[in-house]
Amino acid sequence: MAGHIQDRWYKAETDADGRTVRVKTDRHGTGMRYRARYIGPDGTEKSKSFADGKKRLAEQWLTRIEADMACGQYLDPQKAKTTFKQYAEKWLTTHGGDPNTRASMTSQLRLHAFPHIGSRPLGSFQPEHIREWVTRMEENGVRGAYARTIYANARTVLSAAVDDGYLSRNPCSARSVKAPAIEPKRVVPWSVDRVLAVQSEMPERYRAMVDLGAGCGLRQGEILGIAVDAIDFGAEALHVVQQLKLSRSKPVFAPPKGGKLRTTPLPRPVADALRRHMKEFPPVEIKLPWGTAKGPLVTRRLIFTGPLGGHVWRTSLNDDAWKPALAAAGVIPQPRKGESHAAAREHGMHALRHFYASVLLDAGENIKALAEYLGHSDPALTLRVYAHLMPTSRERTMKALSRIFTQANRPREA
Repeated sequence: MAGHIQDRWYKAETDADGRTVRVKTDRHGTGMRYRARYIGPDGTEKSKSFADGKKRLAEQWLTRIEADMACGQYLDPQKAKTTFKQYAEKWLTTHGGDPNTRASMTSQLRLHAFPHIGSRPLGSFQPEHIREWVTRMEENGVRGAYARTIYANARTVLSAAVDDGYLSRNPCSARSVKAPAIEPKRVVPWSVDRVLAVQSEMPERYRAMVDLGAGCGLRQGEILGIAVDAIDFGAEALHVVQQLKLSRSKPVFAPPKGGKLRTTPLPRPVADALRRHMKEFPPVEIKLPWGTAKGPLVTRRLIFTGPLGGHVWRTSLNDDAWKPALAAAGVIPQPRKGESHAAAREHGMHALRHFYASVLLDAGENIKALAEYLGHSDPALTLRVYAHLMPTSRERTMKALSRIFTQANRPREA
């Protein structure tokens, strides 16, 4: 047995005859009688108290401690008492990565996790507690992708707690625990007519953005951050190496999403549109921090700038140019007098990226190449999003046979 058990009500003394006898202590009959003590892996003494008549429980507790240490599942009892909220708040201060991501995680945990599981000691977590929490989120209207993101954040915190010895296993890893469900939504790409209609309604200063989105598959932040030196007209290539984003509400230059740098083909019509744009609206040097609001300042000659010569703010672009263009093209309803445009999440500039993917797949481009052009880290992601847009075997057969028989039935020249 690891350690030993101290009886606080009695102590051993030597009498006048040299015999060892049990003598009542000053605290006899009050408080917890037994204290189970052992030395933990960190070299410090640990203990737990038990009431009178519970010596057997104290012995069983020490036996479990010994077994846990032997098989590598030992948990420091004090660490196990740390609540989920206490550990998460501490962990968030040491979490690296993008400040925006950290701020978002902090907000989501405070709003949707701490009120339900924040006060629970880490050592007491069981799968049922996670199942109950997920159910409660759904009952409160927190569902879909947002709920799954919150769940993923909590799971990440619990995984870190396992690594740091606060609990033995992550309750989210149990088979009975399921992440919040996401209703599958199929991407419905825009038609060519819709793309051209929205483009024609965009202010001339921003019209070439549609060419970049629909013709090169760039994200909105990548379009806003595209610089002159990223365009290689001679090689008909576009180097996507940065984006313009907000870090704690401050504009910064940063690598593309996921840090995935890439080079995409630059179609001649898109190149011509960029040349016309730069002639009408000459590029402007913009100096912003790199990566975070406190990052080193870098200067880039941006293709797209605002009317006053600064960088383009995403919210202003969406509210003052993109949504009015959508409404004018009949994609979303015109707002009533004095009201703002309706939300148009499914018709954001990302719709141009979906259009780009649909065109390439219809033309027979393979998933691996499309994933590279889109900047996806894994072609499997591209396949999950766009598999339904790929021509079926039947469609490919029909096109191939139609092409062969059309050529065979052409009248021969005399």
